[in-house]
Amino acid sequence: MTLNTPWGNTPTKFFFNLTPDLILNAVERLGYRCTGRCLTLNSMENRVYDVELDLDDSTLPKNSPERFVIVKFYRPGRWTKEQIQDEHDFLTDLVSNDIPVVAPIANAQLTTLHYDEVLDLFYTLFPKIGGRSPDELDDEMCERVGRLLARMHGIGSTRIAKNRIKVNPQTYGLDNLKWLIDSNTLPSEHRDRYQKVVESICNKTDSWFSQAKQQRIHGDCHLGNLLWGAHGFFWVDFDDMVIGPPVQDLWLLVPGRDEYAQRKMRSVLRGYEMMAPFDRKTLRLIEPLRALRFVHFAAWIGKRWEDPSFPKGFPQFATSRWWQEQIRDLEEELSLIDEDPWQNL
Repeated sequence: MTLNTPWGNTPTKFFFNLTPDLILNAVERLGYRCTGRCLTLNSMENRVYDVELDLDDSTLPKNSPERFVIVKFYRPGRWTKEQIQDEHDFLTDLVSNDIPVVAPIANAQLTTLHYDEVLDLFYTLFPKIGGRSPDELDDEMCERVGRLLARMHGIGSTRIAKNRIKVNPQTYGLDNLKWLIDSNTLPSEHRDRYQKVVESICNKTDSWFSQAKQQRIHGDCHLGNLLWGAHGFFWVDFDDMVIGPPVQDLWLLVPGRDEYAQRKMRSVLRGYEMMAPFDRKTLRLIEPLRALRFVHFAAWIGKRWEDPSFPKGFPQFATSRWWQEQIRDLEEELSLIDEDPWQNL
């Protein structure tokens, strides 16, 4: 399979066939020496590798993180160069203001995004930083994370990322719905019911999004992208950075909606509001955002179906039962939007 790159019409053949030699050569073309050790890291969207560097410094322990870099090759056709640069600019802004994130490594010319002519791929190097994702957050952790989110959003509001996607009913809902229909990814027997509920959700909530503040946010702020390291919590993987309402980053940390989840959300908000005001009216966007994520997720899988890892990772996607469950979930969301379970938080 080949994909057209966003920077030209030349298809790249290497994204699905990156071998250790190709990966190590790309790193060494940036001026590094590699030992030859190269491990594949888990990532379905991009291709990410842990590469050991050949350093002269004998004082560093053998497994010291300083001896490694993480190299990320971007999936062709997903983001343009300008969109990736917006992500890097956001990370650079955060690091400059002491927000704990993992930012790309800049070379002597302060460049963080590199294009390899041999591979016809964009790629980036990151430092290797140890940490683990928390299984869950207790109330004190929720407050702490809330404070970090407020600081991150404060920096996010200081600059415009004009090339990034905006999260709203058009981009995440109707545009994805159109693609699912036009591509025949959505089974014909479920099309009418699926289309009706998605359009109802989008039409009902479109004005809510237009009234909410829009700014740079993480966009995919679930617990898997929050790590605990030697110096506390820090954020990783801004690949899905978007322009959207700050509440998007809050609900992904507390994905439920029952009494337990609402207690956790109160703790997150308590921490957030220690650092900055939060527009609590935007809590009504939580259920619409959850519904839009369902639609966006379905289109994401469909657009990647020719990638061999996706049929293996999502075998249920091709079944009628999967779409039936999606419709039931979306219809439940439509009823919850009317109830607004977050109105008394």
